[in-house]
Amino acid sequence: MRESKVLRKTAETDIQLELKLDGRGVYNIDTGCGFLDHMLTLASRHGRFDLTVHCKGDIQVDYHHTVEDIGIALGQAFRQALGDGRGIVRYGSFLLPMDEALVLCAVDLSGRGCLEYGLSLPSQKVGDFDTELAEEFFAAFCRTGAVTLHLHQFSGKNTHHIIEAAFKGFGRAMKQAVAIDPAYADEIPSTKGVL
Repeated sequence: MRESKVLRKTAETDIQLELKLDGRGVYNIDTGCGFLDHMLTLASRHGRFDLTVHCKGDIQVDYHHTVEDIGIALGQAFRQALGDGRGIVRYGSFLLPMDEALVLCAVDLSGRGCLEYGLSLPSQKVGDFDTELAEEFFAAFCRTGAVTLHLHQFSGKNTHHIIEAAFKGFGRAMKQAVAIDPAYADEIPSTKGVL
């Protein structure tokens, strides 16, 4: 069963997160940040991961700790659910159009955390969400998930559309990468023998 549960409690956030890799895209998300709820819903649905996230954070300050800590918890959840990575495809990529925005997301479940963030966001806010927090989320995810992630924007004028394309593409690319390759189901997908 490729599932995990992460509980993360700090002075700034209290997070309960559950992940099922081989799901149907069922989600139950309440982070206290409406825009982040929307983005995580999209990633879950497009990645076909079942995802539950409940967070009580210090949102009276701002959304920074909530967004970063959920990225940390989600990275931990993927790493736990994947175990040693035996049989996974490992790589995934998706070029996602969202109206005028076009974003490429490419992932390698390499065991090494690296983010190459190439989004150019015209607005500093989407509603009450600071758009610089999108990068904070993905950076935190990559660090704890030990994932290499490239996000590159080819076009886009609407900040909501650009970020939405990134999260949808992220879900679809991760779906490819975590899939089991039946021809190599008993192998670690690395010449090193470990991810």
